[in-house]
This record gives sequence, structure tokens and C-alpha cells, in this order.
Amino acid sequence: MKKIVIHSPGGYDKLKIETFPDPVPSAGEVLIEVAAAGVNFADCAVRWGLYESAKKFVGWPITPGFEFAGMVKSIGEGVTQVKEGDRVFGVTLFNAYSTHVVVKQDYVFMLPMTFSMEQGAGFPAVFLTAYHALYQHLRLRKGMKILIHSAAGGVGSSLLQLGKIAGCETVGVVGSSHKIKTAKEFGANHIIDKSKQNLWKEAERIAPEGYDVVLDANGVSTLKESYAHVMASGKLVCYGFHSMLTQNAKGRVNWIKLAIDYLRTPRFNPLKMTNENKSLITFNLSFLFNRVDVLTEAMTDLLRWIEEGKIIAPTVTCFPLEEVSKAHQAIESGQSVGKLILTMK
Repeated sequence: MKKIVIHSPGGYDKLKIETFPDPVPSAGEVLIEVAAAGVNFADCAVRWGLYESAKKFVGWPITPGFEFAGMVKSIGEGVTQVKEGDRVFGVTLFNAYSTHVVVKQDYVFMLPMTFSMEQGAGFPAVFLTAYHALYQHLRLRKGMKILIHSAAGGVGSSLLQLGKIAGCETVGVVGSSHKIKTAKEFGANHIIDKSKQNLWKEAERIAPEGYDVVLDANGVSTLKESYAHVMASGKLVCYGFHSMLTQNAKGRVNWIKLAIDYLRTPRFNPLKMTNENKSLITFNLSFLFNRVDVLTEAMTDLLRWIEEGKIIAPTVTCFPLEEVSKAHQAIESGQSVGKLILTMK
């Protein structure tokens, strides 16, 4: 088997293809011959050495990747949920940038008939993040106003769809005009184009009293204003800090900017928040990997909504495994739309 291995933190040159013997599944495990793997911004943070769960659970060397789609090649003793030859997709705590991966059967699901392998590989991470943010942290009610940053990206477009299912009024924020079409296709009721409109003036025009929920993965560049535009009893949901993690042409972190942005990051006072009747919710889904109950609940609903036609397969752009550095450059650029995928053949 071949896989991407990172031996130490750094730029794109740290992404190496190496060859290993095919793994063998133990009891309760499934060996997947991977056709495609999803690329997420978190994978770049893994490469930089900044992703906390990667440091805690794996260390160096490490193979990035949280999601995959492929064919079941073999199964271990006691596996009953899938069989050899099944088309499947699922999640793994790293290691998906590989032609073969072994995972427990609880993390493998039958690939929807309407999905290609590439679409399946781009589904779990973004939709599980969106589901956890909206359905496992909040109680949504019909008519709630939700502001979604980076609405044309993988998580953003997933949030738009899940917000629509709940009957919410969604406002999608995009960073350039070519992303407007994507946000509309995924159900945004309103779109704010930051490249041509004043983000916060337009946000106030759409929701003068503020938002029930604001979903923000930008970090320091928008976090303070995002909180300011949450209405009383509303929630700010933070699940990333993309704007802090700028890099140079070789994909290395700008450490000076990172340090400055860390100091600029808003500090939230619980007493003040109580008086304002606002809440801050944060999470890192990788630390919930062993919560099979949380995963099962989410995937049960998501798979049902796919069957009912309420969820559209993600828009994907594919790169061969050998061009993994180009995939990382693309997602770091902020210009990509939908999901980026690595293909193994």
C-alpha cells in the first residue's frame, strides 16, 4: 500500500509518499481499499504541527486524513455490518491519505447509491461537523436566523442544507463573487459577498435584532463582530481559526502573525455573557471520535436525509494522491469551493 507520511512539521515538502505492507484487520475491524479521501483544512494544521488531537493521539510520523470511501477488501472476526466487496464510506482518526486503511466497523457505512466514491469521501467530516454544531449543541426552531461564514466551503454548504432542513432562515457569507452560485444552490436565503459588500452592515440590514446562531470558523478576523451580532439568547458557534493560520508560498506558517492574532483573539467573560444572555459554543470533532453514540445518531439522520433527497452530494474537486501538495495549496488559498478530494488511482 501507499500512503502520505509527514515526519516533521512544515510546508508542502513534508508530504511524502511511502510504501508499506497492506494492513490486516483485527477482530471487529474492516480493511478498506480506498478509492478517495477527503481533504480538510485540519489536515494542513496537522502538517504544521498545530492540530492538538494529532499531537495527543499520534505524534510523528503521521498520515493525515479523517474520511474515505472505497471497497471492503477484508473483514476481521465478528464484523457483521459490512462484507467483502461492499461500497462504503466512513471516518478514521487520521490515516485516510492512503490506498488502504483499517477501521473499526462502527466507523464504516454503506455508500449511498446516488454518491460516487469521490462524493462519499467528501461527505463525513463536513456534514458531521455541521450536524454536531446545529443538532447536537443547539435546539433549532423554525424561523431562526442563522449566519454562516464561509458558506460555499465544505462545512458552510453543509450548514446551509441542515439549516434548511430545520426550517431556519440562513444567511451565507462568501469571500468572492464566484462562490455566490454555490451558496444559492445549497439553499442560502440571503448571501453576503464580502468582496463587494460591507459584511456587518449587510448582516445588520438582514437581521436588525441580531442572529439566533452565528457559525464562525474564521477566528480572530470575525469572531468579535460575530459575537456582537448574536441576539440575546443567541449562540456563537466557533469550530476553527482559519484566519490565524496564514502561510507563505511554501506552505509554512507565518509564526509572527499567528502570535499576534493569538493575542488579538477575543476573551469572553462569563459574567458579561450572562448579563448579555449570550452563549459561546466551541468544539473539535476529532476529540469525540470514540463517542460512537454521537456518530451513530448523526449518521442515521444524515443517511435518511440523503435517501429523502434533502441533502445534495458535495461538490468535489479531485487531485491524484501524488498531487497532495496541490490539494493543500488549494484549500489554504481560500478560493476553493466545496470539497477537495484525493484519488488513489
